[in-house]
Amino acid sequence: MNNEYYESIDKMEKANVSREYVVGWASGYLHNPKREEQRLNDAYEAGYIDGEGKNSDNFGEWVEK
Repeated sequence: MNNEYYESIDKMEKANVSREYVVGWASGYLHNPKREEQRLNDAYEAGYIDGEGKNSDNFGEWVEK
């Protein structure tokens, strides 16, 4: 595993990003299959898409207050 993955996850966790987004991002990054349909939500799906594209720039929209 490369450092990009670990650094991105660490940055998201320190920024208090939604857990669903982080899990989606990690799943997409690792090319894991998506969750079953009834467990999908907007944060997970956005994270999955960003993870697939190895994009860690959009997580700011999912920071929890």
